[in-house]
This record gives sequence, C-alpha cells and structure tokens, in this order.
Amino acid sequence: MAQGIFITGTDTGAGKTVVAAGLVRALAGQGRRVIGLKPIASGAARTTAGLRNADALALAAESSVQVTYAVTNPYCFEPAIAPHLAAAEAGVPVPMTALMRWYEAASAVAEIAVVEGAGGWRVPLHPEGFLSDLAEQLGLGVVLVVGLRLGCLNHARLTLEAIERSGRCRFVGWIGCQIDPDFARLDANLDTLARLLGQPALAVVPHLAEPDPGRTASYLATPALSRALAAPA
Repeated sequence: MAQGIFITGTDTGAGKTVVAAGLVRALAGQGRRVIGLKPIASGAARTTAGLRNADALALAAESSVQVTYAVTNPYCFEPAIAPHLAAAEAGVPVPMTALMRWYEAASAVAEIAVVEGAGGWRVPLHPEGFLSDLAEQLGLGVVLVVGLRLGCLNHARLTLEAIERSGRCRFVGWIGCQIDPDFARLDANLDTLARLLGQPALAVVPHLAEPDPGRTASYLATPALSRALAAPA
C-alpha cells in the first residue's frame, strides 16, 4: 500500500488545498509516483462531464499518476455546505467501509497518496462517523494545516488533542498557511503554535494572492518536512 498522508486543517478555509496541491507538486517533482485524493467535496460546478470540485481538480492536476475524476473524488456534491448535509440532501450515504475500499484501490497505483480532508478534523459523515475515521482506520500520517489568522491557536491545539487522543495516527507535524495577510504578531503566534503543538512548523506558506502550487512547493522544500515525511509510520 502507498504511504498515506492525510491533510487536515484547523477549519474550513485554512489552506488545505494550497498545501496539499503544493505537496503533490513537490513530490512529483522528485520523481515520485504521487496521487492527490479528495474523498468528499461539497461545492461543485456542473459540467458536461458531471459535477467537478475545484479542490479535487487542483490535486488531480498536480498528480504524477493520472486517474479518472471519480477516483480522485468519489463523493462530490453541488451545494457549498457541510459535506454530511450535502450528502443527506442528495440521498447518498458515505459509509466508512466504502471509503476504505476506495482508498485502497486509489492508492494502489501510487507510491504516495496525499489525501485532503474537508473542513476540520472532525467533519461529520452521512449517516454517521467522521471523515477523520478514515485516517484513523488506515493509520495515515496526519499533517495539520494551521490557517494563520486570529483564533488559530485554540483551533490548532484542540485539533492536535483530538488527533492524539485516538492513538491511531502518526502526527507528522504542522504547516502554517498565512491566509490573513494582515495577521498581527505573526512571528509571536508561530512561536506560540510551536509550544502548543510540541514542535516548530515544518514549513510556513506566506499569503498568496492566487493559489500557486509551484510557489507553494518551494516554501514546502524544507529539511524539516522532508525528514517528517521520511520518518517511519
């Protein structure tokens, strides 16, 4: 089975896709067989080929392993609402057994699978459970993207506590993503996050006016991130 990295965030809009797409680009640039995956997405556009989510398309565009859209993003819903509500409105259950079968098949073609979650760590599934159950059941390494904005300290610490409580996932580390260009006392907040999360940031991505996987990949090219990803599960 491929090495699995689950990208979660402190909240919706924390910068998960920016980091996930940049990480896929960076790994592909190293000649690795890497695939970006988005298990469930809400907020999609209708196209002639069906519903398409922008985050899933961004991951697919950076993957060095090409698969169908349905493999990249098996559960896609049109309204930009909580995924479990979108799934319920569509009458589509998202059972954990199906997600696990999907991941095993999708990741089989790659050396590394970068799996982007939805929202924060404990986003509910329809009809029950959480998307984080997938990472826990599979024992995936977890990278926490901290959206650098007011309120991130509390969200980051609570997310780490939830990840560690199950004892079933390796906490790879955290990456700061400056989503608020005017975030006051950035350096002091990064120091506080290092204390609250038990380690310095693996990387920090500055505010980008537009998503740019190439630029993001350059910010992720840190020795700390390379060592963390290479560590045994």
